[in-house]
Amino acid sequence: MASLVFLRAANVGKHNRFQPSLLTRDLARFGVINIGAVGTFVVPGKVAEKTLRAAFRRRLTIPCEVMICPADEIFEVARNKPGEGGRGTSDRRIFLTVMAEAPSHRPKLPIYAPARKDWEVNIVSVRGILVLSLWRPMRQNSLYPNQVVEKLFGVKTTTRTWNTIEKALKILASTGTSAL
Repeated sequence: MASLVFLRAANVGKHNRFQPSLLTRDLARFGVINIGAVGTFVVPGKVAEKTLRAAFRRRLTIPCEVMICPADEIFEVARNKPGEGGRGTSDRRIFLTVMAEAPSHRPKLPIYAPARKDWEVNIVSVRGILVLSLWRPMRQNSLYPNQVVEKLFGVKTTTRTWNTIEKALKILASTGTSAL
């Protein structure tokens, strides 16, 4: 089954720098595609998660978490069309957070942080290791979905904009992998 691979804390500012194009080249036998977002890769073919994770870890020259999600799970989140219905606007952006493991508990949704009235992060959906949220920066050092999800669920996470997820899904669709 096809997968998406997300690297946590890779190429952040001047830290944990690596060249995604070289990593993609080194992992060509798996058909790995770098989608241009830092630390986000599409693997259109059927590769066992354990095999894929080991291959990424062997090739990475930086310490970072490797999170792998079956493409079908992300297609399922996308079927609900989170970018439609006014949920994503100029003052709020849609994010998908990937957790390193499924949480041991699932709080009641929706969740607003810091509070419902002046929310900056609104968690609207949790499906397996995937968390869909809205982000509305209200101040200079605004909360960010990743930090809210990590604190709430107590697991390591990495977050991407919905635009990045849509780009990955289009690449998968162009390879004949699933469709919306």
